[in-house]
Amino acid sequence: MNIEKVAKGYQFTEGPTWSREGFFLFSDTITNKIYRFIGGTGISDYADVPGGPNGNTYDIQGRLYTCEFRSRRVTRTSKKGAVEVLASKFEGKRLNAPNDIVVRRDGHIYFTDPAFGDQQDSRELDFFGVYHITPKGDLEALAKWKTRPNGITLSPTGKVLYVADSDARLIRAYDLDKSGAASRERVAIAKIEGVPDGIRTDEKGNLYVAAKYVFVYSEDGKPIGHIELSETPSNLTFGDADLESLVITARTFVYRVRLGVKGALQY
Repeated sequence: MNIEKVAKGYQFTEGPTWSREGFFLFSDTITNKIYRFIGGTGISDYADVPGGPNGNTYDIQGRLYTCEFRSRRVTRTSKKGAVEVLASKFEGKRLNAPNDIVVRRDGHIYFTDPAFGDQQDSRELDFFGVYHITPKGDLEALAKWKTRPNGITLSPTGKVLYVADSDARLIRAYDLDKSGAASRERVAIAKIEGVPDGIRTDEKGNLYVAAKYVFVYSEDGKPIGHIELSETPSNLTFGDADLESLVITARTFVYRVRLGVKGALQY
């Protein structure tokens, strides 16, 4: 397996996502920057986000969603650059520190709201949330955890939501109906080595988990293999025109691995 370093020298890379316009984005959370990566071209500045960009994703309309952990909000940026705040408070209290986000094809939005390090000192909510925003903009707490949720993704069909539990070191799963509502919480993968962060699925339903390494599990939670890097991975996404590249953020580096299997884009 050829593991290519495509970027280096950053402070803490996170939030990789693929645009159908032909490029990857990733956040450097410490410096409040989002960068663009194009294979064969290189890295360029994309956006300054003073609120602290973490997780990013796109929807089917090509709009960019960003979890801003410092400003404690979730934003959506139009293709023309207009920024809209989708969530900043729940029941009158500020969110903790939005971390990762996914958008289903039909416009239902799901994001995690943990709090790490100093973020815990200014919490107003007494739980760590997994949230759902409906296409009409209504915000609901899908789950209220005592442990901290982190990475979030969907199955290829969009009928299952997966959420990483960093404290319990496992992946939880929820069934989603047509209205976007969740039910049947369960443990999909347990006893993960390291702290599970970003997660993704491929077209076969296999799960890719950024933890000590990038671990790969079958849809029924059985280990398939792993990708070992020189730094601990934080998040990952599928992309390139054939969706067969896995781009992995890992602290000061960004890697790309050609896998020969297509990722499951939710948009």
